[in-house]
Amino acid sequence: MIIETAQRTRQTSEYYFSVKLAEVRKLIAEGHDVINLGIGNPDMMPSVETLEALTTAAYQPQAHGYQPYTGTPAFRKSVADFYYRTYGVTLDPNTEILPLIGSKEGITHISLTFLDPGDEVLVPELGYPAYRAVSQMVGAAVKEYPLREDHGWQPDWNAMESLVTPKTKIMWLNYPHMPTGAPATQELFEEAVAFAKKHRILLCHDNPYSLVLNKKEPISLLSVEGAKDVAIELNSMSKSHNMAGWRLGWLAGAKEYISAVLTIKSNVDSGMFWAMQEAAVAALANPPEWHAERNAVYQGRLEASEALLSALGCTWDNKQEGMFLWGKLPDSTESAETLVNGLLVGKHVFIAPGFIFGPKGQRYIRLSLCLPKERIWEAVARIKG
Repeated sequence: MIIETAQRTRQTSEYYFSVKLAEVRKLIAEGHDVINLGIGNPDMMPSVETLEALTTAAYQPQAHGYQPYTGTPAFRKSVADFYYRTYGVTLDPNTEILPLIGSKEGITHISLTFLDPGDEVLVPELGYPAYRAVSQMVGAAVKEYPLREDHGWQPDWNAMESLVTPKTKIMWLNYPHMPTGAPATQELFEEAVAFAKKHRILLCHDNPYSLVLNKKEPISLLSVEGAKDVAIELNSMSKSHNMAGWRLGWLAGAKEYISAVLTIKSNVDSGMFWAMQEAAVAALANPPEWHAERNAVYQGRLEASEALLSALGCTWDNKQEGMFLWGKLPDSTESAETLVNGLLVGKHVFIAPGFIFGPKGQRYIRLSLCLPKERIWEAVARIKG
């Protein structure tokens, strides 16, 4: 290159899965049948109504021009209806919802909106790597907050008191939690809102897994009284509606926060394809039976995945929710990295090592439920063979 890359490219490394999947593709190109249990990439179809809405809308003349930065009124209203029906949360579709090209981009937009170089961000010591990476890219200082394994992987609020300084601006939260599968609770969310109010921190909740293998009624952080004063919530159709490749999500929160983020987002993209927004309206109207059928499929895959962990001598918490299974390695296993590499090369089975989600994951692995149960059982057979 004739110029050097920006400093931010040297503050973060290439995403682990980007590197590892290159190894997987190489093995496949060599003729090996690799069973990929590493990536949370939903393999089931959206609802028939979703696909029909997409097809119909794509033939409309108005579908192919630029769309509003704030999304279509119909999409925003469908999100508001979904939130009220699913979580009991009332949102103003005109001012409290901002459609996103997938919720992952929301992490960047939020960080660019509210963080200056030198500001501090609280991220969980185990969590989605993008929280840390994006914070570092915008020049913020990352502070890891502890999760108590003996308390269902919930934040250690007492320990967190010492982490807060006048420079602390954002705290990232994600329940049901990835990668541990720890469920969301009303008590947890109430504690989080109280903590944010006490310290005047913006609480950013990432909520993509609430409808996947949930063992009770799903909840939103915004259901807590006073949450809109200090919190915003990302949500996505990737996992809950089998639409990961569509890149459909949104940010929900008080008008002031939404308007602030829009100042950044409107300078980054030019809206979302109208036909996809029409399809999202149909998808968000999926009945409870559709979600139950999807979860029944995931349940079968979960049982096969538990057998796989058992074959590896791992232990796990059966209270987990979401589309992954988090397992603890036995003392006899040298390390997660050794196990993962050995399974990939020797058995052509790929699983995710826990350390990619934070140092506390060194003795853990994560399995994705995004393959047919027959393939997971095949992986079990290979490991036992």
